[in-house]
Amino acid sequence: MENLPFYVYAVFGLTVLAAIGIFYKATNNSKPFLTLISVWIGFQTILGLSGFYKIANTMPPRFVLLLLPPTILIITRFSTENGRTFMDQLDIKKLTLFHILRIPVEIVLFWLFTYRAIPGLMTFEGRNFDIFSGITAPMIYYFGFIKKQLHSSIILFWNFICLALLLNIAFNAILSLPTSFQQFAFDQPNIAILYFPFVLLPACLVPMVLFSHLVSIRQILKTNSISVN
Repeated sequence: MENLPFYVYAVFGLTVLAAIGIFYKATNNSKPFLTLISVWIGFQTILGLSGFYKIANTMPPRFVLLLLPPTILIITRFSTENGRTFMDQLDIKKLTLFHILRIPVEIVLFWLFTYRAIPGLMTFEGRNFDIFSGITAPMIYYFGFIKKQLHSSIILFWNFICLALLLNIAFNAILSLPTSFQQFAFDQPNIAILYFPFVLLPACLVPMVLFSHLVSIRQILKTNSISVN
């Protein structure tokens, strides 16, 4: 990882900052969110810089600490009244624009592949079609929320498709890690996300993208249900 050029780190870092900024605006400037994400990133920064995740042959795998807390938080949001109220107040338009950031993420992943830090299957030249989400997000935003020319069912379908693309690359990335249950990319495993700052991809960016889709799907379904009733 020492041979990575500075621009790879710079683009990824700016993408993380932009993601936090857009998501913060989507929460209507929620101070609790900003505090929580700041503490979480600080915690993962310490672990990442210490080399904690570089030891990949433990049981359970240490990278679980990147994924489990955000997953529990998302489940908690859906299973509590306060959590559901919070989700219903999020700005779905900004959550849609948020997905534009998947374009620079895909570019960074391609750069990481060229420097043999991740396998080719994690790029748009392999099994990763997530760049579709980033490219289409501004069109969904403009025609769906500005021009209002798209039916809500189309926006809902788009969210489901993009959610599936996210889960596809997430599973491929996990199964490409150099662990005892690795299934893919034995010639070039996924080592980048075991290093800082790229630990923030599974710890921060992926959960926010996942949550954005789930919130959007919930809001659209809830609105349609109210309209039918």
